Amino acid sequence: MKSDLLYQLALAHVPHIGPIHAKTLVEHFGSATAIFKATRTQLEAIEGIGPARAVAILSYHDYDAAEKEIQFMEKYRIRPLFLTDPDYPQRLLHCYDAPVLLFYKGQADLNKTRILSVIGTRSHTPYGKHLTETLIADLANYDVLILSGLAFGIDVLAHKSAMKHALPTVGVLAHGLDTLYPAQHKAIAKEIVASAGGLLTEFPSQTAPDKHNFPARNRIVAGMSDAVVVIETGVKGGSMITAELGNSYHKEVFAFPGKTTDTKSAGCNQLIRHNKAMLLTDTQQLIDCMGWEPGNKKTTVAASGWTPTATEQQLMHCFATSDTVHIDELNTHSKLGGSTLAATILNLELQGIVQSLPGKRYKLLLQASPAGE
Repeated sequence: MKSDLLYQLALAHVPHIGPIHAKTLVEHFGSATAIFKATRTQLEAIEGIGPARAVAILSYHDYDAAEKEIQFMEKYRIRPLFLTDPDYPQRLLHCYDAPVLLFYKGQADLNKTRILSVIGTRSHTPYGKHLTETLIADLANYDVLILSGLAFGIDVLAHKSAMKHALPTVGVLAHGLDTLYPAQHKAIAKEIVASAGGLLTEFPSQTAPDKHNFPARNRIVAGMSDAVVVIETGVKGGSMITAELGNSYHKEVFAFPGKTTDTKSAGCNQLIRHNKAMLLTDTQQLIDCMGWEPGNKKTTVAASGWTPTATEQQLMHCFATSDTVHIDELNTHSKLGGSTLAATILNLELQGIVQSLPGKRYKLLLQASPAGE
């Protein structure tokens, strides 16, 4: 009998079944095994699947590649994280194009309370280096997971600074875990894993760092985080793509400004000018906007003496995976009507339970009490 992992790997490689269709299938059938055991009629009945994709699933037989991948993962202690795995990055589930399967080597919690993506140019200036190192040094007492792409420049500076200040850091890669690009960062990658960080990718082994893989990698960097900080970038490139993705996923996007004549900061200035990023001048501004407290301390609902109503509790469930949520997510996941939702949010604001943030986002100021309290 084939294990569910074998079917999970197969689902990620069936022709014409990308992340969006795979997610739809998993939500309907519950598991990868159930998808491959379904009949053609059952598959075709799913919206967006149709005859061609149903046939592609039923005719898929390349399980040898999946079995080799399992052997590779077992040998190098790589963890597969399927959409339904509780350790799968839950913030990604709010992204319409979340990867169906991730490969992870490391110990860092991918669902940490605070996750910050720090990105920028591959050829930074002393100004960019100073901003990166200062930003992360200032976050040393805030228990933040630093996420980046392990590329040259700002990315690797962010990873190094995080390790220097004992913050967990995860590098998101655009290739399989059997290689490392750029090769010059192999030692840094090993250090990240050894320091309770991690390496994460949606690509199986034998996947080269091809150009088209990087935008896909960038959506994970944006989707996994609570906020994205851009430090030096031109008007084109991966950082601009990640910032745009951050906006589409309703993440907070910040950018440090630069001189108007500095091409290295032209992208940051453009993001700010077009209201696609908040102008960031120092770390404290970021901390205040995100509502972060040192040491990850937050008053619990029980300790506050506040007892939520059934409607308020329904709304608070939307903050289960992230302290900061966009109004569209509240509207979708709370299942409250528009007027009820607006009234409930207003009541919570007046009681100091939630805080309104720029960009129609809301920050939960109290964390839910442990079950049974």
